[in-house]
Amino acid sequence: MNLNSDVEETYVKINGVSLHVVLAGPEEAPPLMLLHGFPDFWYGWKNIISGLKDEFRLVVPDLKGFNLSDKPTQVEEYDLRILVEDIKHLSEKLELNTFNLAGHDWGGVIAWAVAEKYPDKLNKLIILNAPHYKVFRDKIQKNKSQKKASGYISQLIKEGSDELLMREDFQMLRFATFQNARNKDAFSEEDKAMYLDAWSQPDVLETSVNYYRANRRYEDWTGKIRVPTLVIFGMKDNYVKPVVLEGLSDYVGDLKIVKSEDSSHWVMHDDPELVISSIRDFIFKGEG
Repeated sequence: MNLNSDVEETYVKINGVSLHVVLAGPEEAPPLMLLHGFPDFWYGWKNIISGLKDEFRLVVPDLKGFNLSDKPTQVEEYDLRILVEDIKHLSEKLELNTFNLAGHDWGGVIAWAVAEKYPDKLNKLIILNAPHYKVFRDKIQKNKSQKKASGYISQLIKEGSDELLMREDFQMLRFATFQNARNKDAFSEEDKAMYLDAWSQPDVLETSVNYYRANRRYEDWTGKIRVPTLVIFGMKDNYVKPVVLEGLSDYVGDLKIVKSEDSSHWVMHDDPELVISSIRDFIFKGEG
């Protein structure tokens, strides 16, 4: 999918780092920021950008440590508290008084935290296959399935994990991304080339795994969410099990869950039509 004619690219300086940001859609349209996860980059939202660009002002950054954004080497730079400030400052630099926020994987974890700390900045919150940090800590300790599924984390936080990820032309990442998707047509050859280029950026694998190293406990967070929230969940996720949906309502007062029964962790690739329609309906609900 060629998005070149539909998007503009810029760099925004925040918190001492430069973020590569892709923009799409009418400037006067409701703003929607899309945050990717690991080992992704802005292009992971390609289908959603294509489907929503006529109705929203889309703001799609490469998160710090990924692709074309700056890559600080200090682990503490990736602490969730700092990542939240990155998003707040990005929204302010782009003059977004309030906005809608969607996140997948690590982008979803950051989105949960932005909603907790700055609820007045957000209109709606959309989470795609990203665990709520308080629920996740509980499930990873008490649920055997989730504990086993999260075994890869202990490998990523080890010194030298970036070298492991680079082996055999990124074999582990290619498996986790392209082969893990349930829709075998989800990633075209052009898409795969884009991903390989993103993974080949200098220092990117060394810095992006710092998301796991810097965030292990979440004691500083209550987990209480006061923003209307939509969770879209691919139920065949091999990494974040559906058990993380249990107990979510204890933390989220206004919660809607949409399940994609046959989708993997990469729900926006496996079932883009459901994701697009669910986001559109949720944000515009009660308007007009």
